[in-house]
Amino acid sequence: MRDLLSAWPSGWLFWALLAAGFAALTAILAKIGVAEVDPDFATFVRTVVILCFTAGILWASGHWQSPAGVPGRSWLFLVLSGAATGASWLCYFRALKLGDAARVAPVDKLSIVFVAVFAAIFLGERLSAVNWLGVAMVAGGAVLLAFRP
Repeated sequence: MRDLLSAWPSGWLFWALLAAGFAALTAILAKIGVAEVDPDFATFVRTVVILCFTAGILWASGHWQSPAGVPGRSWLFLVLSGAATGASWLCYFRALKLGDAARVAPVDKLSIVFVAVFAAIFLGERLSAVNWLGVAMVAGGAVLLAFRP
């Protein structure tokens, strides 16, 4: 608990909670926006907005860096991450077009479970038994939210 409190308000917890809030808004706004538009086109529009928004933040904050200074390994994994993000967004918008936001978003959040498993396998990260219980509860919660009796 001390770790969580020490991460507030300027550490990882603050930014993670903001990310969760914006992700929730994303689901609601995207569900409304994709109603009368092809989901792939909607993903394109979203991507252009994100590109412009991020470029503005880099410009305003002075955090731009020379692409030549980025190591090749970083380029490889950033490009792969971008491709995975694009694929995720295309699938997410298609799911929102076809299903209820209140059911699609929890299934999408199974990414939490996948991250925990992948981090353990590929990054060697170790989670405690209590952490794995939380992962299992997230998985169970997602299934319960997606299930419609």
